[in-house]
Amino acid sequence: MIVKKFLGFGFESNVYLIISHKKALIDCGTGFYNDELLKKLKEIDRIDYIILTHEHFDHCGGAKEIKEKMSAKLCMHENGAEVLEKGLSWSAAFFGTTQPKVKVDIKLKEGDEIDLGNVKLKVIYTPGHSKGSMCLYEKNSKSLFSGDTIFAYGNVGRTDFYGGNIKELIASIKKIRKYDIQNLYPGHGDYILKNGKMHIEMAEKF
Repeated sequence: MIVKKFLGFGFESNVYLIISHKKALIDCGTGFYNDELLKKLKEIDRIDYIILTHEHFDHCGGAKEIKEKMSAKLCMHENGAEVLEKGLSWSAAFFGTTQPKVKVDIKLKEGDEIDLGNVKLKVIYTPGHSKGSMCLYEKNSKSLFSGDTIFAYGNVGRTDFYGGNIKELIASIKKIRKYDIQNLYPGHGDYILKNGKMHIEMAEKF
């Protein structure tokens, strides 16, 4: 699996581009730096899917513009889609702006699969950080795109935002623990190659 990494800084989320027969962008950042990101994306011709790990502005603020300019289908968990479709700005307000309103083309749920050709991404619903949080698991490479559910070094997502729930987050971490994970691609900070399982185990002890 080919993964191009556009690592965030400050409050910006990491953005990952998976290149297969079809191409998928995982998360978009706030959109404040879309000009730079779009320039890089246009070098690889097209994006078939934009997949959002959850509905917080630092991950989805740039989705509308990127979707329109790259003619991509926007995908996210059904429990977070309302924020984008109604332009709810409770998260964007932390950044002094509003949430761009945009249609979610594919509303995902637990167990759904996004087929990119020789790469298939399984949806794991992982509420706790937000109502619509999800992770994506790629079985062949044993990779997890974990959004803000789990980070490197055993760190986990905050639960003190709207929709956060500590009990749900604990249950989500236990669910993830059942998967064989070598590569961990979180929504912020470092990504981990070949030793992701240890970082997941550390997260169980938070």
